[in-house]
Amino acid sequence: MQIDLEHLHYWMCAIRESQDPKRTLDAFWRGQINSKIWLIEEYSKVRNYSANLPRIDIHGGWVGVLASMLFQSGLKIDVINSIDIDPNCEKIANQMNQLEYQTGRFRAITSDMCSYTSNADVIINTSCEHITQDEYNIWLNNIPKNSMIILQSNDYQIPEHIRTASNLEKFKEQSHLKNIIYSGELKTQMYNRYMLIGFSDV
Repeated sequence: MQIDLEHLHYWMCAIRESQDPKRTLDAFWRGQINSKIWLIEEYSKVRNYSANLPRIDIHGGWVGVLASMLFQSGLKIDVINSIDIDPNCEKIANQMNQLEYQTGRFRAITSDMCSYTSNADVIINTSCEHITQDEYNIWLNNIPKNSMIILQSNDYQIPEHIRTASNLEKFKEQSHLKNIIYSGELKTQMYNRYMLIGFSDV
């Protein structure tokens, strides 16, 4: 996919103006970007064409890179909310998506995903490894039954990853999705990334 220069400008502004530019740059490692491209490509194949302008919530949205890439993907999208528990992410994510923020199509929200109420058509959680199984179960139970769910996790062992999956089948067991319409694995230089797309109870 292509990144246009105006969006790239706001990416650079967000990095430069963030409190910890090195930490913000972590969102642009090859594995991170390739995982997001993979998500967009697979979502584009299974999205509901009847929902011409879907509302998307990204839980664990970090600094807003996935949202920006979705907006630039050519897919039709109404609005994206990026929810993250880290209050430092809100300003960076809004800057990263400044064009859409100015027009009301993007909003970064500081909140715990486990207590946030979503009513979006598509709900994305690429931070499954950052929450416990109990927290995940609470999160899943709060998701509307007819919302498409996109999940990503990995097998990368670092302290902040408290619920990794050793393989794709283990990730399926953790997810409790009753209707999986896509499952796959992406090998990166440092870890294996897993993704599921489906519904919790449809």
